Amino acid sequence: MLIDTHTHLNFNAFKNDFDEVIKSCLDNEIWLINVGSQYRTSKRAVEIAERYEKGVYAAIGLHPIHLETKLVKIKLDPEEIKFGTKEEEFDYGKYKALANSKKVVAIGEIGLDYYWKPKTKRKLELFKQKQKELLLKQLSLAKELNLPVIFHCRMGHKDLIEFLKEKRGIRPQKAVAHGFVGTWEELREYLNFGFYIGFNGIIFKKIEGINFEENIKNTPLDKILLETDCPYLTPPPFEDRRNSPLNLKYIAEKIVEIKGIKLEELIQTTTNNAKNLFKL
Repeated sequence: MLIDTHTHLNFNAFKNDFDEVIKSCLDNEIWLINVGSQYRTSKRAVEIAERYEKGVYAAIGLHPIHLETKLVKIKLDPEEIKFGTKEEEFDYGKYKALANSKKVVAIGEIGLDYYWKPKTKRKLELFKQKQKELLLKQLSLAKELNLPVIFHCRMGHKDLIEFLKEKRGIRPQKAVAHGFVGTWEELREYLNFGFYIGFNGIIFKKIEGINFEENIKNTPLDKILLETDCPYLTPPPFEDRRNSPLNLKYIAEKIVEIKGIKLEELIQTTTNNAKNLFKL
C-alpha cells in the first residue's frame, strides 16, 4: 500500500471526476490526504473524506497566497497553470469547527510563500509580516487540537526556520516540510526539528542551486513521505497530463533509484511514516 500525503482532489481540476479517481486509487491500494488551501477547499476536503470509510483523509488550512487577491501564474515546464486567489481572513473558529471531523488529520498547507513578493522594501516587510502572523494563528490552532502540520514554504526557508526557532513554544512536534525545494543545509534544519520531508514530482526537474539527489540521499528513510501535489507536478512520462495519486509510484521509483534500496522497503517505511505522523 502507498499513501499520497499531499493531494488536491478537492480542487476544481477534479470537480467532475474525483469519485472515479479516488475509486481507482483505493482499488490500487493508494490512500490519500486531500489538503486545503483556503476555507472553501478545506471544507471540500472534509466533505470528500467523509464519503469514504477509510483511505481518504483531509487537512485544513489557509495557504499564504490567499492573503491577497490576484491572478497567479505558475510556470512548470512544459505546463503553465493559471488560477485566481481570493483574499481571505483566517477565521480561527470556522477552521476549528471543521476540525471536529474525525477525518481531519492535519493543519495545512500553511507557511510562507515569497514567490510573488512586492518590490519595495516597505511593502515587502509588511508582506512577510502578514504571512508570519497568519502562520502563528494556524500553529496555535494545530497546538490546541494536537494535530500535525503540513508546511508549505517557497523561497522562504531561512525565514521559516528562524521563525520556528524563535517560536519554540508553538513549534509543532510533528510536521512535514511538504514538496521540499531547498538546500541540504535547510533540509537538515527541518530534520533537527524532528520534521518529515515530503518529496513529489518536482524532484524530476532542474532548479538552479537545488540538488534533489543530495537531499534524497541524505534524508533518512524513516523521515520521508511520498506525495504528488496533484493536479500539479506530474512526473515523467506524463508531464502534459493532469497529475493524480496514481502517479505516486513514479516518485517512489525515483527515490528508490537514488537511495539504492528496494521498492518494497521504501513503500513499507514511507507508509508507516505517514500512518505515524497523521495517526491513520
